[in-house]
Order: sequence, then C-alpha cells, then structure tokens
Amino acid sequence: MTKTKPTKKDRFKGLIGQVKAKRKLGFHLDNFDATKVLPHMMFIAPKGCGKTMLAKAVGRNLYSAEPTSRTTIDEFGDRHTVEVAAGKAPKRFLEVNCSSIKSVPQFVEGLLMERILNKEVTVLFDEAHMLPTDVTMFLLTALNPTANNFNTMTYDEHTFDFNFRRQTFMFATTEAHKIFHALIDRCDRIDMEEYTLSELAKIVQLNLDNEEMKANPSVLEEIATVLRGNARAAQKMANDMKNYMARSKKKKFDAGDWAKLKHALGIMPLGLNDIEIQIMKALRERKSCSLTNIAAKIGMTTECIRRDFEMYLQKQNLMNIGTGGRSLSKAGVDYLKKNNIK
Repeated sequence: MTKTKPTKKDRFKGLIGQVKAKRKLGFHLDNFDATKVLPHMMFIAPKGCGKTMLAKAVGRNLYSAEPTSRTTIDEFGDRHTVEVAAGKAPKRFLEVNCSSIKSVPQFVEGLLMERILNKEVTVLFDEAHMLPTDVTMFLLTALNPTANNFNTMTYDEHTFDFNFRRQTFMFATTEAHKIFHALIDRCDRIDMEEYTLSELAKIVQLNLDNEEMKANPSVLEEIATVLRGNARAAQKMANDMKNYMARSKKKKFDAGDWAKLKHALGIMPLGLNDIEIQIMKALRERKSCSLTNIAAKIGMTTECIRRDFEMYLQKQNLMNIGTGGRSLSKAGVDYLKKNNIK
C-alpha cells in the first residue's frame, strides 16, 4: 500500500500536452511540499480535454502528512484495511459530481460531515457549474482564504472548521460563465490549452502501448485530424483500434486497417458527425438561412444547434454567421463536393 512519491519529472507521467497548466501546477506542488497547502483550484476546459484526469494527477502528488488507513481488495474480492504511515501515500481523493448535490443540508450532512471535515482529503467538485446557488454561497464562506489557512463558519447552529493544510479543494467545469464569479475568484484558475494534432496522435499511441500495439505514424497523423481536438475522443479511438486489432490478431495498425475502421464507424473527414453534415446540406440549399429555418429543416431546437454543432463548424471554417443569417463558407462547399455528399 505504501508508495514512492513521484519525482518532479514523473508528476504528470502519461499526460500528454498541457505544458503551461502542468508548469503552473508544478509550481504549486513545489510549494505544497514545503507548506502542505495548495490553493483552491478551478480547472476550466471544454469537454473531453482532461480536466478530471489532470486534477487527479495533482491529487496523486499530495502526500499525506498524517498516518492513515486504506482499504484494499484482494484477488478473491475480499476487503482488507491496512495502516499507512505518514508520507507514504497520497491524501484520500474524493470526486464529487455536482449534479448530485441538491441543497446545503444534503451537502452538509451527506458529504461535508461524513467525508471531509476533520480528515485529510482532496476534494474535486466536477461539473462545478451545476452547483446549486445556496451551496455555492456556502462554499464562498467556507473557502474564504485566510492568512493562517484555517477558516471557521457557522451553519444551522453547527460550527465547521476548514483546515486547508488537511483539506484541499478543486473544481472543474466546462462552463465557467455559469459559475458565480466570486467562487472563481476564490480559486487559482487553471485554463487548459487545445491539443495539437501531434499531441492527439501521441495520446492514441500511448493508449495502444498498454497492449503493446503500434500504429503507423502517418496513420496516426490522419487519425488525429478526426478527433476534434479532444483527448477523450483519442482514448475512445484507441480503444476501437485495440478491439479491432485484437479480433484481427494484429499488433500493427496500418492504412488499410484505418480505411476499414472509418467505413465501419462512419468516420468523416475532420470528425464531422451526421447532424453537422445535415446542417451543411441545409445551408447549401439557400444562400442565407436563419437558425430557425435550419432547426425546422433538421428537426432540432435552435439552442441545441447553437450549443452543440455550430461552434465546431465555425471553428473549421465550414460555415459563416453574419447579419443576414447562416451560410456555407467556400471551405464548406468544397467539403461537400470533395466528399461527394449529395
């Protein structure tokens, strides 16, 4: 159960990219080693960019200053509790999906008093934009920074002590604009960069390495172009490739294999999905089109189209949005022609 604390070089082992974020986090981890205090952190990035994975990597580096116990499960499924000396294992890591938090009483009784207070623990509030307003206000008071890294607050005739040398708080969100600004101000903001095609290719190969499988480098470069800049998509693609190679009894993924996988999964250039193709086809029919007309044409709400599909089409310069409405760009027209989309 005892572990060797990662060296500085290995703090983020296996995590590709995010150089600026890792450099900033490394600075804070150096300080934590000396003080046992880490500032409250807010990880902000689009879906699938590795916010939770990076936060967990930080947690693996926050070694406990106190003796603790851990539960292990043996090969027969039996649980065992073992004692761990101070400095021999990271603090407990508690991941909380904020959609499960409905009110302050539930948060206090079901989470705070049971699993956080008077314990050494790292808490990650994932999907933090879904925190109820009253819980956000509670956390604003609780996490108010102080010179001695200790805070006390009262709620419903109970007094709660927050010791930031024992408790570390992190948040992750895809929608920072939905979080009360004062809560973001309480945190050190960790903005994550978009992955390059080279980094996405490395993520795919890294996941193949676990099964001692390889992919042709030129094929990896092409695969990276359909992953939409998304690290999670790279992991999922690697899983599809591993399963394909396992049933084909292969260890090397080549251009022929990629052609078969693209056909089987319906993978389009740039990773466009069927709805995005439908939007482009609707735009091709008219020089300019309103969002309402597009929604009626493909049978989806305007909000869904705006939030989930238009942004990527704009990012790839396949459509334009102007005062006259939506229209295909020249690149969009060329895309439909090149891929023979009727």
